[in-house]
Amino acid sequence: MKKTQAKKRITKPPLDRFGGVRVVQRRIQKSEIIEQNKEGVAQELIDVGRAKITDIVDWDENGVVRVRNPENVPESAIKAIKRIRMTQTQAGPQIDIEMHDKVAVLRILAKAAGLLEPQEEMDKPSVVGIVMEGPKDE
Repeated sequence: MKKTQAKKRITKPPLDRFGGVRVVQRRIQKSEIIEQNKEGVAQELIDVGRAKITDIVDWDENGVVRVRNPENVPESAIKAIKRIRMTQTQAGPQIDIEMHDKVAVLRILAKAAGLLEPQEEMDKPSVVGIVMEGPKDE
């Protein structure tokens, strides 16, 4: 009975699976740009995550909604606006303000901060050393 040993071939994955050399180079270049500007990217995400609709509009006890003067809207709230649409109706102009998905932004921030990763330290038992000394006989 002869045992045949199969030779293991080490093959490199073809670059065309990743879109070719130029696509890989562009991805690397983009990641370098993000790496160089990650403080700014983080600040943009924080601004969008902290923005509230009340930064953009006010309403009174009667439910009348008024859009704030753009000069009084914080820059962070302006960054959080995805779309503004104005439609003419019989009752007057209707304004629709859509903001970026806050939950998605907060999820990205939590993941970057490591809040969504399981804590390995918490599963380990604590080790406490106790040294007791009694009274000494003299």
